Amino acid sequence: MSEENKTKDLLNKLVKKYEDLGENPNLYLEGLLQASPISYWDYIEVDTLFSLQKPRTDYKDEKIFIMYHQVTELVLGMMMHELKQLVNEELADGVWIDKINRLNRYTSMLITSFSVMSQGMSYDDYNVFRKTLAPASGFQSVSFREIEIYCTELKNLLNENGKARISENPTTEEYFEHIYWKDAGMNRETGEKKLMLRMFEDKYQEDLIALANDLKGRTLQEKFDKIENPSPELVESLQEFDQMYNVKWPMVHLDTAQHYLDKKGENQAATGGSEWKKYLHPKHQQRKFFPQIWKEE
Repeated sequence: MSEENKTKDLLNKLVKKYEDLGENPNLYLEGLLQASPISYWDYIEVDTLFSLQKPRTDYKDEKIFIMYHQVTELVLGMMMHELKQLVNEELADGVWIDKINRLNRYTSMLITSFSVMSQGMSYDDYNVFRKTLAPASGFQSVSFREIEIYCTELKNLLNENGKARISENPTTEEYFEHIYWKDAGMNRETGEKKLMLRMFEDKYQEDLIALANDLKGRTLQEKFDKIENPSPELVESLQEFDQMYNVKWPMVHLDTAQHYLDKKGENQAATGGSEWKKYLHPKHQQRKFFPQIWKEE
């Protein structure tokens, strides 16, 4: 086909596209004449991205601290993008493997990038500017909580102590009172909650409960349970995701916290006041998205 015929064919397709929509094709074609060419900086919103860092101090590394956490939130957003497809669409085994492998790559990014935090900031500067951040805490990342809810049933987000406290037929609301992450900001004996947890609950708990109710019966774990004879490759990919997200990433986070908060034996408090040593360690979180694919050993 000649270039001239290709052009005519494209024009005919454009005309048909807008006619099928019940629109006047000429209006849209005339609009194309006025449209400016798109640029990388406009498409990626580069100027907007670099306007989003608002340090509270003059310490240079605070900007790195902010940008790193913004990058983390974007990676978590990429994970949510894949999870929504997995739980909302009927996908073939091969597509599942592709999506889970994407989740593994994103989680690997979270793990390997933590060196930006652990090795990329001044120890002394960090321990000054972080005090201006109280009571804010990475604990308050709702993206992290949403990923958990998309991945597994709420019963898998209880540690052993939570399972011992909860009733036999708990409601979603009761699950949320005993969920593992509230141990970081709540005295279980007195019921007293730290400000960081109260702020988080006020802003997000109602939405998280609604999300959990909406996903009942179709979390990633529950949809996987319904797959007949899943391939060994799929099972292996899910095991890798479970281990990286729920063991390796928390351990990297814990090691970094220890570097800045306990390097010299200070045992400093986290900005949100959480018992970070206890909260961050997988042996206390006991989070497992796919318990059915693990053997006892």
